[in-house]
Amino acid sequence: MKRARIRWHIPVFLAPAVIVYTAVMIFPLFNTLRLALYTRIEQDRVFVGLDNFRTLFFDPIWADQFWNALGNNFWFFLIHMLVQNPIGIALAALLSHPRLRFAALYRSAIFIPTILSFVIVGFAWKLILSPIWGIAPGMLDWVGLKSLYAPWLGREEYALTTLALISVWQFVGIPMMLIYAALLTIPEDILEAGEVDGITGMAAFWKIKLPLILPSIGIISILTFVGNFNAFDLIYAAQGALAGPDFSTDILGTFMYRTFFGFQLQLGDPHMGSAIAGAMFTIILIGVCIYLFGIQTRIRRYQL
Repeated sequence: MKRARIRWHIPVFLAPAVIVYTAVMIFPLFNTLRLALYTRIEQDRVFVGLDNFRTLFFDPIWADQFWNALGNNFWFFLIHMLVQNPIGIALAALLSHPRLRFAALYRSAIFIPTILSFVIVGFAWKLILSPIWGIAPGMLDWVGLKSLYAPWLGREEYALTTLALISVWQFVGIPMMLIYAALLTIPEDILEAGEVDGITGMAAFWKIKLPLILPSIGIISILTFVGNFNAFDLIYAAQGALAGPDFSTDILGTFMYRTFFGFQLQLGDPHMGSAIAGAMFTIILIGVCIYLFGIQTRIRRYQL
């Protein structure tokens, strides 16, 4: 019997990527989870097990901040799911139309904001929406809608929604391009068969194209979930580490940063910060597992 040949080139070529990924991702993750199991008493590091998580979830001082940040995170994610992804799908459907002129130009224009720095986007929109020197009041006055203007980033009830919509503006190009690529992979003979049966226009999209791109929509949804629960940069750039006004834009990322590194008069606590990071990791892991073992399975059954 011929002995199977060992393909040594596979581990050799994979080794550099595995080493780098382990050094910058796996090791910091497990080290952070390890830090969450300790606390510092005077100058000594003491093992406390899950006490930091118990404090985070149930101590009134910590729990109020944690549940506020978690609720804001869910609202941030919900706006992206209800606004960003449907708009991205609609734009992809329009730009994939064969008779649309300058489609490449439109795709590029919509996608450009995604490559901009969070800092640039945050400060630019903060200047645009400023009631003192921003251009938003003048633009609304020019179209006769100045009465609708309000200092959206300065009011608790509007600030988080405004930042979420700014994030939608920046990243709507990602679901658009992913859905656009999925639409291009649909075989022409399927669409032609639909035309023979009288399914054209919007009916073709709803009855033929949409079911075929459901896996791509599922992937976009889980990427949106992971990205939003790791969000930090835009909130920090626009509202600072205190996520004002009055913590109304505080999300888990800013809460963890403020706790871990400290801010102004608040001293940093790496152990409680690691507990918050561990909670974020658990939430994201649960969401990904629900998608992989629940939603994705149903999508495959639907396709079959």
